Amino acid sequence: MSQWSQVQQLEIKFLEQVDQFYDDNFPMEIRHLLAQWIESQDWEAAANNEAMAMILLQNLIIQVDDQLDRVSQEKNLLLIHNLKRVRKLLQGKYHGNPMHIAVIISNCLREERRILAAASMPVQGPLEKSLQNSVVSERQRNVEHKVSAIKNSAQMTDQDVKYLEDLQEEFDFRYKTIQSLEQNDKNSALIKQEMLALQAMLNTLDYKRKEVLGKIGRVIHEIDMLMSNMLTEELLDWKRRQQIACIGGPLHGGLDQLQNCFTLLAESLFQVRRQLEKLDELLTRLTYDGDPIPVQRPQLLEKVNFLLYNLFRNSFVVERQPCMPTHPQRPMVLKTLIQFTVKLRLLIKLPELNYQIRVKATIDKNVSTVSNRRFVLCGTHVKAMNMDESANGSLSVEFRHLQPKEMKTSAGSKGNEGPHMVTEELHSISFETQVCLYGLTINLETSSLPVVMISNVSQLPNAWASIIWYNLSTNDPQNLSFFNNPPAATLSQLLEVLSWQFSSYVGRGLNSEQLNMLAEKLMGQQVSYNDYQLSWAKFCKEHLPGKSFTFWVWLEAILDLIKKHILPLWIDGYVMGFVSKEKERILLKDKTPGTFLLRFSESNLGGITFTWVDQLENGDVTFHSVEPYNKGRLAALPFADILRDYKVIMADNVPENPLKYLYPDIPKDKAFGKHYSCQPNEVSKPSDGGGKGYVPSVFIPVSKILNDSTEPHSPSDLLPMSPSVYAVLREHLSPTAIETAVS
Repeated sequence: MSQWSQVQQLEIKFLEQVDQFYDDNFPMEIRHLLAQWIESQDWEAAANNEAMAMILLQNLIIQVDDQLDRVSQEKNLLLIHNLKRVRKLLQGKYHGNPMHIAVIISNCLREERRILAAASMPVQGPLEKSLQNSVVSERQRNVEHKVSAIKNSAQMTDQDVKYLEDLQEEFDFRYKTIQSLEQNDKNSALIKQEMLALQAMLNTLDYKRKEVLGKIGRVIHEIDMLMSNMLTEELLDWKRRQQIACIGGPLHGGLDQLQNCFTLLAESLFQVRRQLEKLDELLTRLTYDGDPIPVQRPQLLEKVNFLLYNLFRNSFVVERQPCMPTHPQRPMVLKTLIQFTVKLRLLIKLPELNYQIRVKATIDKNVSTVSNRRFVLCGTHVKAMNMDESANGSLSVEFRHLQPKEMKTSAGSKGNEGPHMVTEELHSISFETQVCLYGLTINLETSSLPVVMISNVSQLPNAWASIIWYNLSTNDPQNLSFFNNPPAATLSQLLEVLSWQFSSYVGRGLNSEQLNMLAEKLMGQQVSYNDYQLSWAKFCKEHLPGKSFTFWVWLEAILDLIKKHILPLWIDGYVMGFVSKEKERILLKDKTPGTFLLRFSESNLGGITFTWVDQLENGDVTFHSVEPYNKGRLAALPFADILRDYKVIMADNVPENPLKYLYPDIPKDKAFGKHYSCQPNEVSKPSDGGGKGYVPSVFIPVSKILNDSTEPHSPSDLLPMSPSVYAVLREHLSPTAIETAVS
């Protein structure tokens, strides 16, 4: 079943998450129509290879053309229209930057895998539960309701101001009419009656002025209360969700809803400002003793301007945190002289601001970092915000060509820090701009979440560990001295984040049994870890007992192994992976001989091994584990093929494959058959295709076990036989004979 078919079978709450990341940059129609073709391409590799990305873009357009031909014959007018629009988008938007579409598609496929993994997890972790709190959802609905009510109130007040203007114009006309009469006419009874009517009208004007000012004051108060409480909480919640999403957690939605609220509030405040200006205009034409306008209007206008300043300042946000396109799953880790992207948005979307706001990017502005390392940003660091580049028409700007460059200092500190010191230094990328609108000038500033600057890609794992720890432990967006005294983390939350590393990076999270094994590795044999506090040093700086590496380095090597060599097997759930030697024996001891499981090595970085159960002639159970395969060996031979072709030579020189059933009882070929690269090659005669008389060769992993021992004499006893030894074997035996005898 294709990945897209699995996505379509998800519950509605997961489908809503999928809907959030498909937009005009990569329309869902194309994902649906070209599902199998899209999933069969290596978009992640293309994201770092312009030539490959261009070929894939051209092939994508060809695929769209084929679909166009098909739907044209079916006369599906709507689909024809959409496909033509998509074709125009692909040609126009990505022709000059084909790697951009590769990054987008790669990210979409990765997010699909993460959501599929989250859907398969039976229980949500504590962090994810907190992000999906029903109280938060209720507050979101309340905010939207109150903003809508405020907008309606401001519009109703517009009608009151218009009525007041009409009433004053009528009063002004009747008053001037009386003033124009001769003195004799003014003494008439009719005129005196008219003067009484004017006095009544003036009283009404005074009442309506007070009423309008009261309504304006209430609207301002409602906006003030909403901004001070619920809207501020909503914005802080969104920023926290963004932090969690950056370290592999659920996608953070809600920014479009916040933009709608901010924009409606700004429109309401500007509407109130115009109403106050209209009252000032009415004041210049008519005033009187006890007039409320000159007393109340200045205070109300000052409050409106204050709220507008605060609203604009809070609306300037980093929509997408700094990230190198070459490492999309590792945001906020930046390498010197390598381009990174970052996107900002102004949540107040007003047409008058399109292309009118220029944003400047700087690094470590007015900030004292914990080291002597200093950086500057190279590339285009000033750009204008606009509504044309974003698919949803938001007022935003994306910097795509910024590069951090380290400055040489007189202290000569560059490169002198230890590896942990460098990856624990936090830096800040700041952005500033100025908004000039309707007589207001507002200076805006915002900053990215703390970033780690590396000069060598070997520093990336530890740098990413720092990013994980920071964003897990604090919601403070600018604590650059965090690692001077890093707080401990709750183990239950850390395990949840570790599971996210697997779901976001390799498409499948960890189950409770796998997490239990990691918990035991981190803290020993304690039974409960819900309230256990783990230190930063134990996670990333102290070596595991008896090992020459830390827990995080061990785990990162496993992630890399899965990503590069056993990804399909991991996604299918056939790699148990995190299980101790003691636990694997408990699992296998009662199983049919030939039952095996796959686990990651605890003593070798980035190694995977398999252990199978066997039965001796006396009925005793024995276990065999092959020396772990690392990425060097797996680069030469796919792991699925190793499982298929693996042979053991017993003391009687009879080779056989001992691997029969994947734990608990899945036939090996049923589990791994679809991942075999090809069927084992039959050795042909020299004249049957061997180049220049040579016999074609294949690699087959072979181990040797002695019958007089229930355990291997040494680790080398189960080493795969070397190609040279096996070549000698092949010189004397045919493929059929090798299955039955060795001489």
